[in-house]
Amino acid sequence: MDALAEQYAIRVADLVVGFGQQTVIDHLSLDVRRGEILGLVGASGGGKSVLMRTIIGLIPKQSGRIDVMGRSVDGGLDSTTRAAAAMWGILFQQGALFSSLTARQNVQFPLREMLALSETLLDEIATAKLEMVGIAPDDWDKFPAQLSGGMTKRVALARALALDPAIVFLDEPTSGLDPIAAGDFDELIKTLQMTLGLTVFMVTHDLASLNTVCDRVAVLADGKIVAIGPMRELLQSEHPWVRAYFHGKRSQMLQPKAS
Repeated sequence: MDALAEQYAIRVADLVVGFGQQTVIDHLSLDVRRGEILGLVGASGGGKSVLMRTIIGLIPKQSGRIDVMGRSVDGGLDSTTRAAAAMWGILFQQGALFSSLTARQNVQFPLREMLALSETLLDEIATAKLEMVGIAPDDWDKFPAQLSGGMTKRVALARALALDPAIVFLDEPTSGLDPIAAGDFDELIKTLQMTLGLTVFMVTHDLASLNTVCDRVAVLADGKIVAIGPMRELLQSEHPWVRAYFHGKRSQMLQPKAS
């Protein structure tokens, strides 16, 4: 493995993605370092989820290059991308749990799809993952409809961690949660990242998450990454969209208080 592959978990170069005549991702380049939590922010409908879904192969790219953990993937549902999928776990918006499966069975699902394991081992792994994200034993056999929003997100995270991935993709992980539950979930993400050595790619509009959890933040505007760095650097950016986002009325939490 070369030095760049050891340094970066994800490398995206000159990526173009579009639908019909509309170009959503326009020659975008982005490097995600191993072991960091990278937050991706941008306008609603601006391509954040499209970028994530292209990297994991749910949307085909038109051109450009995507490398994950040193392996080139085509950004489509080809055999190479499917093989690379074992390296990542995904938490979709609202959790996307299977409604007909219990919490335990949801966590077991990727294990059944990818591995040949005994029922005993499946139970042991699912139990360990649910405990890791703070789900109590009384809730392991509940169906998604019986779980709160915060518990649903935690079960979905346990499922994302089922195959011990090196990278976790989170799509709006705190969306729909109250501030206390969102803060608890942010703390869980940071703890798991530090404990497991994960690389976390987090699409979010949650300013609190960006400020407290992310090592770096990338800003997507006009189909490109227009700014990237720690929050303190983005607060100094002169890019119009970046300034409007991080210095608006809802962003006062990010500003230093007067002494």
